[in-house]
Amino acid sequence: MSKGYTTRQHDIDFLKTVAILGVVSIHTSRAGLYYPVGSFTWMASLFWGAVIRGSVPIFFMCSGALMLPPEKELPLRKLYTHNLARLVVAMLVWALFYKVLRLWLYDTVTLNGVWQAIKEVVLFKQEFHFYYLHIIFLVYACLPITRLLVKTADRRQLEYLLLVWFVLSILYPTLRPFWPWRLLTGIPTQWMINLAYGAIGYGILGYYLKKYPLPVWSGWCMAIVGFLLTFLGTYVLSARIQQLDTSMLEGTAVGPALLAAGIVTCVVQHRKEPGRTMRFATDWISRASFCIYLVHVAVIYLLMEWGITIAFAPAFISVPLLVALNIILCMAVYLLLRQIPLVRRWII
Repeated sequence: MSKGYTTRQHDIDFLKTVAILGVVSIHTSRAGLYYPVGSFTWMASLFWGAVIRGSVPIFFMCSGALMLPPEKELPLRKLYTHNLARLVVAMLVWALFYKVLRLWLYDTVTLNGVWQAIKEVVLFKQEFHFYYLHIIFLVYACLPITRLLVKTADRRQLEYLLLVWFVLSILYPTLRPFWPWRLLTGIPTQWMINLAYGAIGYGILGYYLKKYPLPVWSGWCMAIVGFLLTFLGTYVLSARIQQLDTSMLEGTAVGPALLAAGIVTCVVQHRKEPGRTMRFATDWISRASFCIYLVHVAVIYLLMEWGITIAFAPAFISVPLLVALNIILCMAVYLLLRQIPLVRRWII
């Protein structure tokens, strides 16, 4: 591995920190979206859920920026025995943990219940946020192909590929529910690329933006437009039917895609060296981001069990406070678990 990849990349650490804060914010504010559409709590929850809605795409883009550069060595043996194997082990262990946690919370822990939980885990009937693990598995499995692609393609070819990806994976799925695209039938309805494979495009986009950074002003424009499309689009569509419409919140929607690309552009183009405190915080949170992703929903469940929800204060205040509390508790879990070598290597 080249020297440039043996040290921390502070921009990637910062992006992963932003992304994990965004994921926790999205899932924390989720409860407020069950309030009446347009109410103060609903609007505040939508704001916190939309302001960093591109968090999961940012994770995919960070993976691309780190793993696609041709100068980084990634033998197939390492990919399958380290990256993919670790992912599968962590997924199965934590999926079973969530099954048992639910049985405990509902006071229904029985031998039959645990056996049923094991069967559901093996059949991938897992916690809702584990979709990311299944998608990143596909992204990793395709790395030998995507690495060869970015190694041989020049800038214009990459741009053409990203344009096709954006049209079929981002723009078309966003427009599909609306007239006149919803009138299409037959094969054109199958043109779109869903998030499971569209995430591969996010990885290539992350590599591209790292290698060929766009101007900072374009990053700000994409981020602002992306947020407005996500926030206002969700409000308008939901107000029309008086219940939450999630079409503009999806990872393949235009708003989150632009927001993610804008944030990545602004961060990789930020030339000022981060201060020591900022480097320390983002370094540790970035290292712990996988563990935080796995654990944070359990923390939300436990806080709810203890009566600590967004209702304890106005949602504009309660959501960020609960996010901060969640991150602190997850970091405590990470610092505890990382003391166990086998757990540190395979589970977190």
